[in-house]
Amino acid sequence: MYRRILLAIDGSRSSLHALEQAVSMALATHAEVSAMFVADDSDLFFEIRPADRPWLMAEVIAYGERVLTRASERLSAAGVRSSSQLAEAPGPPAKIAEAIVAEADHWGADLIVMGTHGRRGARRMVLGSVSEHVVSKTVRPVLLVRDRWEGDAL
Repeated sequence: MYRRILLAIDGSRSSLHALEQAVSMALATHAEVSAMFVADDSDLFFEIRPADRPWLMAEVIAYGERVLTRASERLSAAGVRSSSQLAEAPGPPAKIAEAIVAEADHWGADLIVMGTHGRRGARRMVLGSVSEHVVSKTVRPVLLVRDRWEGDAL
């Protein structure tokens, strides 16, 4: 069944639930999990001036490292073989999705597991959906995990 699970994680509640699904699937199938955080600046377009971006990207990267550390700790505590990586994909959600799909292809993932935020309205029209882009760009199975209470969880 699944031997290599790529977990795209961003620290949100939905990605925490995706982590738990990846743990369950890995334990059931004796799979290895590779946790991936993609540092991006797509959300920053709405919140900062361009001059602030380099400093904030450094913060996003530091946050991603903390998220990956906590995910690795959870995977290890469950007895799941795992690795982690942080990638940078500045730009729109399509770039984030391309980074996830490229890693899944490179690593030979059997499954991609990720949370989905369920954005709606103008924010979704401008940003699009990373999960939608991943599903449309990959030939691999994708498990999308949604949580109705969004916010930082890791």
